Amino acid sequence: MTRLLIIGGSDAGISAGLRARELDPDVAPLLVVADAYPNYSICGIPYHISGDVPDWRNLAHRTRADLEAAGLQLMLNTRATAIDPAARQVTVTTSNGDEQRLDYDSLIIGTGAEPVRPPIAGLDKLGPTDGVHVLHTIGDTRALTATLDQAPRHALIVGAGYIGLEMAEALHARGLRVTIVEQLPQVLPTVDADLARLVADELDRHDVEVRTGIAITAIDRGTHGRLVVDGHRTNEPQDAFTASVDVVLVVVGVRPDTTVARSAGVALGTRDAIAVDRQMRTSVPGIWAAGDCAHTYHRVLDTDAYLPLGSTSHKQGTVAGENAVGGRRTFAGSVGTQVVKVFDLVAARTGLRDQEATQAGFHPVSHRTTADDHKAYYPGARPITITITGDQTSGHLLGAQLIGHRDTAVAKRVDIYATALHHRMTVDQISDLDLSYTPPLGSPYDAVQIAAHQWVLRRASRA
Repeated sequence: MTRLLIIGGSDAGISAGLRARELDPDVAPLLVVADAYPNYSICGIPYHISGDVPDWRNLAHRTRADLEAAGLQLMLNTRATAIDPAARQVTVTTSNGDEQRLDYDSLIIGTGAEPVRPPIAGLDKLGPTDGVHVLHTIGDTRALTATLDQAPRHALIVGAGYIGLEMAEALHARGLRVTIVEQLPQVLPTVDADLARLVADELDRHDVEVRTGIAITAIDRGTHGRLVVDGHRTNEPQDAFTASVDVVLVVVGVRPDTTVARSAGVALGTRDAIAVDRQMRTSVPGIWAAGDCAHTYHRVLDTDAYLPLGSTSHKQGTVAGENAVGGRRTFAGSVGTQVVKVFDLVAARTGLRDQEATQAGFHPVSHRTTADDHKAYYPGARPITITITGDQTSGHLLGAQLIGHRDTAVAKRVDIYATALHHRMTVDQISDLDLSYTPPLGSPYDAVQIAAHQWVLRRASRA
């Protein structure tokens, strides 16, 4: 019987263990989990903070009992500290400090990512009891809710990416005054500046203060239990920024957690994530890796990229779990599809933006179109702003960005472009797709096809 050991109990690790059990019921995967919260939805944390999901326990995809009933063995509050690939052993430390060595035949590393802690003076000394938080785990979440139970009035969020924007809405829903600060010139840096402006306008409409182009340099205790946050304009250091707040949340991104992988001599790849092939094998025989600790194959770039996404982690974990018990499955790859809701607005992207495509050696043309989500004569039609990026030479779709009201099915419409990217379609071929139509929900040519057609016309005018 294969001794399958998995380090990590989040999306990749759980998916790997479940897939291995599906294929070989004699395998009893043993998962080493650093905390007490296996298989929790980290993506759902903002919606617990907002109150939409009142009980944090409901963020669990499956309960511990569910996982054990599925045949998984769990060692919770246990941290893997070293891997000996020659002996095929993993050294772990339990919550009471005991050290053990666990044998394996096949090992899957799913250690995920860790939050980036920027070089802000005071961040290393202040923590949740001071009202200074990072947000990446259920433990972080419970610490933040404890702070919020003390009825703070003003929160400052450092970072205007996906989590920062979702948390701005969540804290606003809790009745806090919210300031969001971003070092780059725009919120949501993963979309073009003109589309990000629509997101900033939505934040402003809900009285969230947005400050872009500001680098935070220090956090300190002020008077009356408040926190003083200092910074300056990134392009004008003499232009100071300061704020006095009750809560600071630092969410500026993540980086792959590869500490234990490096102990085994596993090679690292893009962005210092674990290098894997498309079967999720590492450079060390008998060891696979999946999820936010590993890089991923990008179908548009036809090379590796670092895309720490829950959806990717699940898929990679499934591939690793199958192959660790003798399978030959190949990870199909990602195209970087992302979506975020910011109050009543939804922003989504997939594939490459213009500058990314240029850097990759394509000859991109990008065109922005606005089209209604359904026939205008039916009440309630709303515009969707769509930017398509395609290759001028080949006509292939390279990427798309969409922004619209939450009722315009932006999340599902970006999936059409993601599917087209997966199958390496041209922009023109999108117009041939047989999409559903009824006046309350769409048009004979859907908004995604109207935007594609406008891109084709733009390309022809440049020929």
